Amino acid sequence: MSAERMAEGAGQTPPARPLDAVDRDILRILRTNGRASIRAVAEEVHVSRANAYARINRLVEDGVIRGFSARIDHERAGQGASAYITLKIVQNSWRTVREQLRALPGASHIALVSGDFDVLLLVHTPDNRALRELVLTRIQAIDEVLSTRTLLVFEETELGHGPDRPTDLT
Repeated sequence: MSAERMAEGAGQTPPARPLDAVDRDILRILRTNGRASIRAVAEEVHVSRANAYARINRLVEDGVIRGFSARIDHERAGQGASAYITLKIVQNSWRTVREQLRALPGASHIALVSGDFDVLLLVHTPDNRALRELVLTRIQAIDEVLSTRTLLVFEETELGHGPDRPTDLT
């Protein structure tokens, strides 16, 4: 049995094919501009359009590229209050809690972490009143949540990965 088949059978994600320099350049371009055309990507990495198209499709199929999205200015979008919420949860309840947190309005990032708490949740709400309601009536009502701590975000800076900023793939 192949290592890929064994990984699938064990519920693990099979390893992606190794990335070469062209793949890493394509990822750098798409991270900077997810709307870049195939033609622009091909020209920048010096391959044919067919090659660029095939490589991007392979990166998507392999799960290296998980999707394309817009970067949102939450304040301009009417979500002026942001907070990181730490949660302590009942042991072995991660999957259940994760699904309930995904359904929350304004939840934008959920991570299972190690340390003094179990889950780190980033939320964006219209204002502090909506944030308070989210924490006190929705999150703390989840049976598996033992405790929460809310950390207000005063200012955010998106780091991005422009040409003057290195990426983790270089």
